[in-house]
Amino acid sequence: MTTLDGQEFFAGDYNTKFTIQSISKIISLMLAILDNGEEYVFSKVGMEPSGDPFNSIRKLETSSRKKPYNPMINAGAIAVASMIKGKDDREKFLRLLDFAKLITEDDTLDLNYKIYIGESDTGFRNYSMAYFLKGEGIIEGNVNEALTVYFKQCSIEGTAKTISTLGKFLANDGVLSNGERILTTRMAKIIKTLMVTCGMYDSSGEFAVRVGIPSKSGVGGGICSVVPGKMGIGVYGPSLDKKGNSLAGGYLLADLSEKLSLNIF
Repeated sequence: MTTLDGQEFFAGDYNTKFTIQSISKIISLMLAILDNGEEYVFSKVGMEPSGDPFNSIRKLETSSRKKPYNPMINAGAIAVASMIKGKDDREKFLRLLDFAKLITEDDTLDLNYKIYIGESDTGFRNYSMAYFLKGEGIIEGNVNEALTVYFKQCSIEGTAKTISTLGKFLANDGVLSNGERILTTRMAKIIKTLMVTCGMYDSSGEFAVRVGIPSKSGVGGGICSVVPGKMGIGVYGPSLDKKGNSLAGGYLLADLSEKLSLNIF
């Protein structure tokens, strides 16, 4: 837990590294909005909960609007990755990694190359979604570049402390510890709102009722949580529930929310 005035509270394996996976989706969304503007990004990706698993392809084809429901599911995040500026996938990813280092205030962030290769070699459903999005005109650039950026961003390694600082950045409405503003207040509010409605996959509604803290999970076992105006929280527990969220992490956040009265509602 990292408060806005710089206090830190930690326990357990808070410095154990793990791949942030879908927590990276909030980072890439921030950068895509900075690169392209809010209007363009959300002309390609929606803002609504899907109610489906994070890797579902069903609604892409059956919905009257072919764009992904939101940026927190895989299809939406791949579309967002395609919007990152750069001359090739290497430059795009390095820009994203540098941005991640900036807002987490962690220069040690790096790519776990072995995990990236594994993701790239086995992500067949993600390839399917990406090419479908290309066919519908949602992805305008090179599909393989978008996928490379996406697989690499999911394979960034961080710690519970890293994602706690990311949460603090959003809790402070997009302002770093040194007072430098990176996001507008509106942009920070967009990210936090999407974390509430879509950040915990198809458990987001239940999590909002039970915990009431804007959060984004990843199948690496991490959860990044934001208590607006107060603190960021980073938890790590690699055992996942059926929806892909950290099992112990969810219980811990529920306990913290109740005991410290953190529920924003």
